[in-house]
Amino acid sequence: MIVVRAVKTDDLDALVSLAHETGPGLTTFKPDRDALASRIARAQRTMQGHAAPHEAGYFFVMEDTATRDVAGVCGIEVQVGLEQPFYNYRVSTVVHASQELGVWTKMSLLNISHDLTGYAEVCSLFLSPRYRAHGVGGLLSRSRFMFMAQFREHFPERLCAELRGHFDADGTSPFWRAVGSHFYQIDFNAADYLSAHGRKSFLAELMPRYPVYADLLPDEAQAVIGRTHRDTAPARKMLEAEGLRYQNHVDIFDAGPVLECHINDLRTVRESVLVPVVISAPSESGEASDGSDRGGDGTRSLVSNTSMAGFRVGVAPGKVADGAMHLSADDAAALEVNEGDLVRVLALSKKH
Repeated sequence: MIVVRAVKTDDLDALVSLAHETGPGLTTFKPDRDALASRIARAQRTMQGHAAPHEAGYFFVMEDTATRDVAGVCGIEVQVGLEQPFYNYRVSTVVHASQELGVWTKMSLLNISHDLTGYAEVCSLFLSPRYRAHGVGGLLSRSRFMFMAQFREHFPERLCAELRGHFDADGTSPFWRAVGSHFYQIDFNAADYLSAHGRKSFLAELMPRYPVYADLLPDEAQAVIGRTHRDTAPARKMLEAEGLRYQNHVDIFDAGPVLECHINDLRTVRESVLVPVVISAPSESGEASDGSDRGGDGTRSLVSNTSMAGFRVGVAPGKVADGAMHLSADDAAALEVNEGDLVRVLALSKKH
C-alpha cells in the first residue's frame, strides 16, 4: 500500500535524494540537508505541541510500504506571516478616463500585499516522476486535507496555496526577468533560496515601493501572471476540486497563482466521516469473508487513522457501509489501525 505519513528523523537521507529530483521554483523543498533536518525537527516539535505559533508546521512523506521507498512529500504551514512577512502581489484594476479626449483605459496593477497573513498554507508538494500514476498524486495532495479535517482545531479560518509559476524551456521565469531581476540584482535561484530559508529582509529593502503597471511589462511577462507551471497543473486541478480558488494574488518572484478558501469549505472537511474499522479477510470470490461488498464496483476511499504523531492515510477499496469501513488485514496494518479503531473516510469519485 502507498501511504502518506508524518515525517520521521530517519527519513532525512531519502528526502535529500528526493529533493534533487525537483526543478526551479519549488521554494520550500530544496536539496539542502541542514534545512531539511531543521524542517523535520520543526514538524516534530509541532506534533508534540512545543512549536511557537509562528514556526508551527507539519511535514509528511509518501511511502511505498512494500519497498519503504519515499516517493513524495507535502506540508502544511499553520499560520504564515507571523514572524517573517508573507508577501504577494495583489492583482487589481485601475481605470484611466478622459471625457475631453474620449479615452478610456483599463489596466492591471500589481500591489505588494500582506493580505494572506495568518492563513494556513499547503506547500512543498512534490511527487517523484517514478510514482506519477493514476491516483497517487491525488492521495498526496488530499492527505493534508484529511489531516486538517481530523485536527481542525489546530488550524485558522482560511487556507492558501502558492503554486509554482511558468518557466521557459531554459528554466528561467519571464516574470522574474521583467520585474524581480531589476530590483534584487541577483538571479532567481539565489532569491528563491534566501526566501526559502527565512532570510527575507532583502525583499523589504529592495522590492518595488509602488504598484507595478502590468501593462507596461513585456508581453511574455504579462502572459504568465497567474499562470501555473506545467508540472504543477495537475496539483492545481486537484486543489480546485477541493474548493480552493484563484483570488487575484500571485507570487512576487514568478507570478504563480495563489489559491485560497475557508478551511471549513474544503470538500474533505465537509464530506469525510469518522467510522470504526472492520477487518475482513477476502474470500476467493473477491468479497469480504462476512459477505460485504469491499469495492467490487470499483469504489475507493481515502482512509486515515486518527493519530497525530502516527498519522497515516492511504487509498483502500470500498466505502463506508453499515456505519463501518471494511479494510483488509494488509491495509489495516499499513494504516496502523486495529479492529474497532476509528478511521476518517472520504469516498472518492471513480475519476479519482
